[in-house]
Amino acid sequence: MTGALAGTVAGAMAGGKTLDPRDALPDHLPALRAFGISLTRNATEADDLVQETILKAWSNFDKFTAGTDLRAWLFTILRNTFFSSKRKSRREVADPEGTYAASLFDKPQHDGRLAYTEFSRAFDKLSPEHREVLILVGANGYSYGEAAQMMGVAVGTAKSRTSRARARLCELLGLKDGEQLLADPSGETLAVMGRSGMQAA
Repeated sequence: MTGALAGTVAGAMAGGKTLDPRDALPDHLPALRAFGISLTRNATEADDLVQETILKAWSNFDKFTAGTDLRAWLFTILRNTFFSSKRKSRREVADPEGTYAASLFDKPQHDGRLAYTEFSRAFDKLSPEHREVLILVGANGYSYGEAAQMMGVAVGTAKSRTSRARARLCELLGLKDGEQLLADPSGETLAVMGRSGMQAA
């Protein structure tokens, strides 16, 4: 996260007299930025998205229930802000079946261990909805119920969306059913999904 945004949050909290959930906001900035990048695929847009999320959260903290998952609440604000903006702009190329994306992808050569770059390219080609559910359920470990609540859908929808996202990812990668995406899913895969330390092209 940019130093300016972190400084803004810290400065806003400096005048607080008692500890409250706002004090934990800086701790969630890296995760918010990673989630933002996974949706926008652009670091600058992600920073703007996170900043807007923090501003909305700050002005609506009266709606946050103390003792509940602050990160989940922030993720919900961020994803709603992103999809609301996306609906307004309507800039994306219509590709509901993934035909266009598939045409851009070359099936990788692999022997059970897929290169980080190939996974990254395939993940980039997933729809925002599919990237979102994989980030929530996979990278952040939220249950289907928790993810469904954040996405504003039924639990069954979250499960089916996750299944379709994984199937689409395997299709893009040319993997067979049950074949591992990467040899170290807890490391490289999560790094690709979050891209917290990568620069956007």
